[in-house]
Amino acid sequence: MRKPFLEFVKENFVLFDGALGTEIYAKGVYINTCYDELNISRPDLIKDIHKSYIDAGADIIETNTFAANRLKLQKYGLENQIYKINFQGAEIAREIAGEDLYVAGSIGPINERLKPWGPLSEERAKRIFIEQAKALIDGGVDILLLETFTDLNLMKQAILGLKENYNIPVMAQMTIGNDGNSLYGTPPELFTVKMAQWGADIVGINCTVGPKTMMEALEKIVNVVNVPISIMPNAGIPQNVDGRYIYLASAEYFGEYARRFIQAGARIIGGCCGTNATYTKEMRKSIHSIQPRIKIPKTIKVISDEKFEQSLPKCEKSAFAKKICDNKFVTTVEIVPPRGTDPGKPVEQAKILKQAGVDAVNIPDGPRALSRMGASFLSLIIQKQTDIEVIQHYACRDRNLLGMVGDILGAYASGIKNILIITGDPPKMGSFPDATAVFDVDSIGLTNVVNTLNCGRDLGGNPIEKPTGFFIGVGVNPGAIDLDYEIKRLEWKVKAGAEFAITQPVFDNKLFINFIQLIKHIKIRVIAGIWTVVSIRNAEFMKNEVPGDSVPDHIMKRMYDTKTKEQAKTLGLQIAKETINELKPYIAGAQVSMPFGNVKYPLEVLKDVL
Repeated sequence: MRKPFLEFVKENFVLFDGALGTEIYAKGVYINTCYDELNISRPDLIKDIHKSYIDAGADIIETNTFAANRLKLQKYGLENQIYKINFQGAEIAREIAGEDLYVAGSIGPINERLKPWGPLSEERAKRIFIEQAKALIDGGVDILLLETFTDLNLMKQAILGLKENYNIPVMAQMTIGNDGNSLYGTPPELFTVKMAQWGADIVGINCTVGPKTMMEALEKIVNVVNVPISIMPNAGIPQNVDGRYIYLASAEYFGEYARRFIQAGARIIGGCCGTNATYTKEMRKSIHSIQPRIKIPKTIKVISDEKFEQSLPKCEKSAFAKKICDNKFVTTVEIVPPRGTDPGKPVEQAKILKQAGVDAVNIPDGPRALSRMGASFLSLIIQKQTDIEVIQHYACRDRNLLGMVGDILGAYASGIKNILIITGDPPKMGSFPDATAVFDVDSIGLTNVVNTLNCGRDLGGNPIEKPTGFFIGVGVNPGAIDLDYEIKRLEWKVKAGAEFAITQPVFDNKLFINFIQLIKHIKIRVIAGIWTVVSIRNAEFMKNEVPGDSVPDHIMKRMYDTKTKEQAKTLGLQIAKETINELKPYIAGAQVSMPFGNVKYPLEVLKDVL
């Protein structure tokens, strides 16, 4: 049974469905048809669209009632069926959503202007909205959604009318143009504040523009309102192609922006015109990578609260752990698993690194969804054949909880002592773009799981024959868009059992040092991720296309000042060395990348600290 919607929003990132109008049109219904009346004449068509969004992972679906108000229905001669059309629209959505998911009663603007710019009085506007809302509430909606409004004055009457007459949450969304303002010129940082002041429980923007413009507006909104924010862009701005209007923004692009919206402060995301269930599916993947839909079993939390002792003291878990405990600077290098079954090259790389004095190698888990050897298998091969310690990455993306526990027990029994737990990105690239994610738990939940196993208990709290003794690491992003949330997650990870952290690549030293100052209260040693930029193009990619990896302008200028590829490569190595030297007082060690699989690059970067 579902909670009240506002409680659900406080605890979860919420995914709305996508477009109804463009989906109805895509099914061959002409635009001169009254789409709202289809609730009566073609309910199965509407049910199929609703079901496609539920199957794709939506938490809430909107009723097919956007234009089902008195004035808009009049032009079809349907003004006497207002109640029936809206009630049926709500009832259809309620049937498909069931008892666990939510339904939003969609209410669009009226097609007349308020006085003195038009004939519509404020009181009549209120009555029109109240009339439509009653049928939706009677039909079983959980919230009322005012969407795609252009006139803030009309929005005011809608919010006031609904809040004065009904005890149900109201969500209010204006639409914006390419300049980021409402179509009447009101900036988003003003109209969202006003909507909240008039009583809207959730405020936001939808329709007209694509994700990029909405992201810019969201960044202005988050600092001025204290109610949940919703963002629902179009699939880009429609383009006229051979007489047809086509939306060009891809579902994968939407999925990436879904993550950015949440990181920037949105609690509710969804799609508008041009989006469909494929877009919803990609957005669900992004939400899963931040907050899994399936929560970790309560027994795990109880175990953590009982404070069982770990089987091994931290400093005895591995040589890598011992060196960190002794406040000695640790060095690690990332080795990407091979594409295929031949581990020869990674093994040779690990031998060279071991001989040079590198403490450990990091093995990433399933990078970029390519056909690569599993991280756990390569970790075992390297550790067995080279005697260098391995930090095995473990992503929550690909396995359910029971599978994770089996993998982790097997890895420890086989000799893996250090583990880096990450939530993982959705599998959206590479050889298998349609691969699905699992995300039973996120990195916080899995850290709790491994800590529980370290304490000699299974997920049910029962003793296990031989406890694990993992040295538990987690990821952290000093350049996160929502830094407060990133720090809060790090606090949760440490509380769950994390013992060290490795950052995403560091380019901006000032940003990193500021982050270290902000987490002084968190008792965890931090290893800086160092990415060697080997070309101008590589630097541009990291600056512009990798969220959270901020390459400062002064570094970009130095790269642009180089004359040849060789000069750029040499400078990139020098910048990486400078970064380590400057950050050394603040960090426990450095993890260095291996560009092009060439082992000489990380060794050059680490030359001064080995």
